[in-house]
Order: sequence, then structure tokens, then C-alpha cells
Amino acid sequence: MGTGRRARVLRGAIGILALFIVAEVVSRSGIVDAFYFPPTSVVLLRVLELLVTPSFLVEVLATLQAWAVGMVICSAVAIALGVLLGSSRGAYSASRAIIEFVRPIPSVALIPVAMLLLGKDIEMKVGLIVFSAAWPILFNTIYGMHDVDPIAKLTARSFGRGRLATLWSVSLPSAAPFIFTGVRISASVALIVAVSAEFFGGSSTGLGYWLIQVSSTGNRSDLVFAGAIIAGLLGLAINGVLALAERRFLSWQPALRGTGGEAR
Repeated sequence: MGTGRRARVLRGAIGILALFIVAEVVSRSGIVDAFYFPPTSVVLLRVLELLVTPSFLVEVLATLQAWAVGMVICSAVAIALGVLLGSSRGAYSASRAIIEFVRPIPSVALIPVAMLLLGKDIEMKVGLIVFSAAWPILFNTIYGMHDVDPIAKLTARSFGRGRLATLWSVSLPSAAPFIFTGVRISASVALIVAVSAEFFGGSSTGLGYWLIQVSSTGNRSDLVFAGAIIAGLLGLAINGVLALAERRFLSWQPALRGTGGEAR
């Protein structure tokens, strides 16, 4: 880990610690009723307890399963469409109006439709994830394909490479940083949508389902906060894994080579 990255991690840790201390003081002082805003120390203790509670971990795994399936499907579909639309100006122009019409639809507004068509189980969550998380990957892939150096493609063609060979050896490597960025953004969106679908869609499994069950009792705000923190930790862990994968597979990029990824 480089010096710059260590400094950022240290500043982030100090900021989180300061936030926790302030929250602890506010709760303990009585400024805010501890019933609604429990002390940080109590919430963190609940986090540790939940992380070793099998029944809770089963719900987390249900959410991660829907997230993983949705990400695989939306990545495959969005990258393929992005490559097609990014390689063909005509196809992009023809589909742009449809994309701009569909893209702004909030995923939460589609929950009733998804429940009607797909039920309340993993199919509903995966469908919403695919719809919501595909857009960052799609647009980043298109922009990445548009950003490919035309001279590099002409050079490949001059050496006798066909369209597919040029796409594989020139266009896709050039667009890869854009695609990875889209995947990282979509991963966070997919996790949010998965939990939201469980929360609002009447799912019988998952972290969102667990949160709505706990909050419905009305007297375990410490568990609600602990569950929210664990959801945040999941998002942080997913982003960290994808960042490591990006540095591993795109180490040849100037922004990543020899820097441990500090430029990102």
C-alpha cells in the first residue's frame, strides 16, 4: 500500500472514529432519546453479535445471492449491448431515444410490476437488479468504446486484423477501465436495490426482510442500526474486492501501474 493510500485510509478511519464518538456522546447525554438513537457502543456490540448469528448470516447470504446473480446477468447483457452500441454509431443513434425514455424510471416504482410478473422471491430481486444496475455498465462501455484511439484501430487493420480481432485486441482493452468503473458503480446500486426490494417487495428472505421484521417490533432500534451498518460494510467490502480486481487485471494502465491504485 502506497503512502498516499495509507494516508487516505488513516484519515477515513479518524473520521469514522470521530463520528462514532460524537454519536456516543449525543446519545449518552440525553440530547436525543436513546430509545431512538442508541449509543454507538451498544450498536457496535450488536454488530459483532449479528456477525456470529447463523440465522442472520443466512439472510445476508440470501441478499448476496440475489446481488451476485443480478450482477452477472446485468454485466453480461450491458457489456454486450455497450460494445454493440459503442461500435456502431447508427445503432446507438437508433436506440438512444428508447434508452433515454426507459433509464429514468425508478427501480422502486417497478417493484409492484416485478412482484406481479416475477413473484416475491429471488427472481423479483434479480429482475430489479438487472434493470437498475445495467445502466452504469452500459453507458461506461459505450463511452469507453467511443474513446478508443482510431489510429490504434487503423493500425491493427493495416496489419491484417479483422473487425473481431481488432475489437478483441484493441477496443476492449482500451475500454476496459471504463467498463470496470461501471461495474463498481453498478455493484453498489445492485446491493441497494436488493435490500430495497426485500424491504418493500414483501420478500421472505434477505437483509431487507430482516430489517423490516426487526423494525416492526418498534423496540429494537439498536438492531436496526446494526443491520444498517452491516449493509454499509457489505457495500464497502464489495467495492474493495472490485478495486483489487481492477488493480490486478488493469495493472498495465498508467493510472494503476506502480501506484497500488492511488490514482483512483
